[in-house]
Amino acid sequence: MTNESEMPTRRTILRAQLSFLAGSALLLIIVLTLLRLALLLYNRDQLADTTLVQLLEAFGNGLRFDGRLVAYLLLPLVPLLLRSQPPGFRRLQRLWLGIAMTLVLLAGLAEPVFYREFHQRLNGLVFQYIGEDPRTVLSMLWHGFPVARALLLWLVLSGSVAVALGHLSRWAQPAGKPARPPMSLRLAVLLPVLLVTIFAARGTLRHGPPLRWGDAYTTTSTFANQLGLNGTLCLYSAFVNRQAHQDARLWKSSLPPDKRDALVRERLLGRHETLVDSDQAPVRRIDQPLSAGVLPIHNVVVILMESFAGRYIGALGDPHHVTPCFDRLAENGLLFTHFFSNGTHTHQGLFATMASFPNLPGYEYLMQMPEGGHAFSGLTSLLKQRDYNDLYVYNGDFAWDNQAGFFTNQGMSRFIGRDDYRNPVVSDPTWGVSDQDMFDRAAQELASLPQDKPFFALLQTLTNHTPYAMPAKLPVAAVTDCGGANEHLTAMRYADWALGRFFDAIKQMPFYRDTLFVLVGDHAFGNAERLTEMDLNRFHIPLLLIAPGIQERFGHTRDTVGSQVDVVPTILGRLGQPFQHQCWGRDLLDLPDSDPGFAVIKPSGSDQTMALIEGTSIYIRPKNRASQLACFDLQHRTAQQREEDDSPMAQRLQAYVESAVDALKKNRTGF
Repeated sequence: MTNESEMPTRRTILRAQLSFLAGSALLLIIVLTLLRLALLLYNRDQLADTTLVQLLEAFGNGLRFDGRLVAYLLLPLVPLLLRSQPPGFRRLQRLWLGIAMTLVLLAGLAEPVFYREFHQRLNGLVFQYIGEDPRTVLSMLWHGFPVARALLLWLVLSGSVAVALGHLSRWAQPAGKPARPPMSLRLAVLLPVLLVTIFAARGTLRHGPPLRWGDAYTTTSTFANQLGLNGTLCLYSAFVNRQAHQDARLWKSSLPPDKRDALVRERLLGRHETLVDSDQAPVRRIDQPLSAGVLPIHNVVVILMESFAGRYIGALGDPHHVTPCFDRLAENGLLFTHFFSNGTHTHQGLFATMASFPNLPGYEYLMQMPEGGHAFSGLTSLLKQRDYNDLYVYNGDFAWDNQAGFFTNQGMSRFIGRDDYRNPVVSDPTWGVSDQDMFDRAAQELASLPQDKPFFALLQTLTNHTPYAMPAKLPVAAVTDCGGANEHLTAMRYADWALGRFFDAIKQMPFYRDTLFVLVGDHAFGNAERLTEMDLNRFHIPLLLIAPGIQERFGHTRDTVGSQVDVVPTILGRLGQPFQHQCWGRDLLDLPDSDPGFAVIKPSGSDQTMALIEGTSIYIRPKNRASQLACFDLQHRTAQQREEDDSPMAQRLQAYVESAVDALKKNRTGF
């Protein structure tokens, strides 16, 4: 009689705990699905040609990835099935799940805005920003995004989840007086539950590795594929990779060093360059520019324009009249139409443009890393050898991205930053002063430089970045015909106006006719168009060279493919005089007519995907997925997959990355 009376109670205890686990899993899946739906609705302009079938497939893939996260969160609770009276631990279980879901909700609410900005799920950029100056980061978020409403929504949703867990706990309480189930019954229940949880955590029944982010790429729609991922898992993976420094492992030790260096030298060594120290450095060489390519200039001014997207440059074919001043300047200069940033963050734009070193996996934030202290064949060091004066004018704080430390180490000595402006037109609590203030101060500083020797200057803009530090009364009309990009493009139009104002101010100054001006974007930004999986709109930027006689010698436009690492050798080639360097780019104005040019590009953060662009072809290599080869047309905004053999481009990309990583690790990047 005793056994018969106890059995229902024993089953009820285990059933109660199983009900709580199952109910919690269902609740978590519902919350994660709603977060995915919010990501979709907030970024619906990214849908383009995405079909309903592809979206359904994305949500199906999402269930697998969400299931992994749910399994991880429930795994600590499964062993409680061995407890004879698990309901006594119910409060602790609710606390664990409540805290976990609060964090998941926080990530989920941040992700729609993050994706709109970077066209990526949460990744290593989060930790990069966290590691920066907290005051600046918090100010950028507060003034650039609806933080207050997001926090309120986060609190409401977190409270709702806590209430739901409370109701679930009461519903899943055992009936009657709990009895002590035998260990055999508890083990019999535990083992299959544990097995199911482990399989869910793997996300797949296949033999081999568990579910990976590449498994979400099952459609031809990049947005649908990314929609299938789980942002929290992506963020965790980025943290693990950042800690373990695994990003570079994909790109080493697959080619013999001799073959690797031979491929790189074949690509980088110019017609008038001689390799030196070949046993010590991969691409150290001496360049002897021909007199035919030298311009009558003494000074160099590099203007690095924040988020200056080629997609919205009028001189490159955009009809929205966002950059009328740049377009007028282009009429008197040499414009490169197929130029790309090496990364998608100002950090990479700075060291690629000024130090001629590429954006590499594991070294995306080079200026903040120990390797950033190495010597590089950058513009600063090369021109300092020729006794040039230097100047660096910037809207913001040079502590950001360790700009002061990096460039001081490279030889820069004169810095004008946010604390050096008096009575600026705009003083933004996040970034500093406006582009108008920066350019006005730059004109003053350039005019006051000694005239007894040449100078070079780096002018860096910032207004065209959230939260867009512009005057309350704009000197330009706001952009109103580009949908969700209106505010961004209004800031870009304002930056363009400030650029035009700067050139109007300096054209009558004595140094102007002796100066090479190099106008280049630090990176671009994406929009609803996505030509290839590697979003070219985020990398396509203008490069404009303005100098006396440049159109007479080199023409009005060039379609040669190039990237920011080509800026330094292209500048030095116009100055004349032999120079020794180890730039990871080439003089774009000294290439054979048959050379279409090339660019190696990589997104910021923990995304390990890299791409090689040659002419109108792009080879894209992600991690854990098949590579892709496509051809593209920037003018007509079209692209299509190619089925040709991609192994030559694959080897050239592999060799370039491996060689650069090896040189960086062995401190063989400079003279």
